[in-house]
Amino acid sequence: MSAVVAEFRRNRLSLSYVIVVALLILLVVAGGFLSDRFLTWRNFGNLFQQLVVLGMVSLGQTFVVLLGGIDLAVGSLVSASTVFIAHFLEWRPDLLWLALPLALIAATAIGALNGLLTIVLRVHPLIVTLGMSSIIFGGTLMYNKEPGGSVPRGLADFSYAKLWGIPVTAIVLVAVFALAGLWLQRSRSGRSIYFVGGDREAARLNGLPVNRIVVMAYALSGLCAGLAAIFLTARTGVGDPRIGAALTLQSITPVVVGGTILAGGRGGVLGTLLGVLLVTMLNNLLNFLNVSSYYQWVIQGLIIIIAVSIHTTRRRQ
Repeated sequence: MSAVVAEFRRNRLSLSYVIVVALLILLVVAGGFLSDRFLTWRNFGNLFQQLVVLGMVSLGQTFVVLLGGIDLAVGSLVSASTVFIAHFLEWRPDLLWLALPLALIAATAIGALNGLLTIVLRVHPLIVTLGMSSIIFGGTLMYNKEPGGSVPRGLADFSYAKLWGIPVTAIVLVAVFALAGLWLQRSRSGRSIYFVGGDREAARLNGLPVNRIVVMAYALSGLCAGLAAIFLTARTGVGDPRIGAALTLQSITPVVVGGTILAGGRGGVLGTLLGVLLVTMLNNLLNFLNVSSYYQWVIQGLIIIIAVSIHTTRRRQ
């Protein structure tokens, strides 16, 4: 019986992927008709560059959502990390080898702290991470209210480097997603995230270190936010205390669109990657059509509501 249920769940997840791919194809066809600049190699090169930051943050969000949690601090953490990196490198541009690891360590530690606080305080992660987001945002503004700092030419060049016409940063993103997917599916620690997300109490009774797994997932979310900040700082050349504000909502959209349910226990990084591509391509097309960014926010909110409604309905069935 359990094998039948498992197969049924796999089929439903595969259906989510098929739906997203079908929407991508529909979007490409529609884009070709609506704009003569949409189906150009130059536009797709720009599109691949645009999706890197969102993709990295969404990957981190996937780990947390698979647990049945959520991380609302990622946007503020990205902003704070860009400020740290840019100002550190403005001070000592020769210490790039130190600035980037320090940013990653700090972001990972803050992510781990989020996970630890949800355990110790026994408070819903939405409240904990929302509070942490406010603390990080306020602290960053106290240090620097406006965009500032600078980055070495080499880091900026890396942001725009291409291999066979494809941005190197996009290749790095796909490689990171592939490694994350293998880790989730093939390693014991990766699969444990699914077990804890599916039934936390059952996972605890089966001897899994639930608290450690929760902290690990949030730490990975922080690490991904730090990586996103590196890509973003390299591209913009400055640290901006507000630049990541929109990423919190934007990082959730590809996760739920890609089939990872907010209740936890089911989903994966492939769906998230497809969701990132869909959301980025949709925004790209809307920009070509001169649709206001305000309407784009409305559309993105509707996408989240529709995706969650579909997942909830299918789960009840």
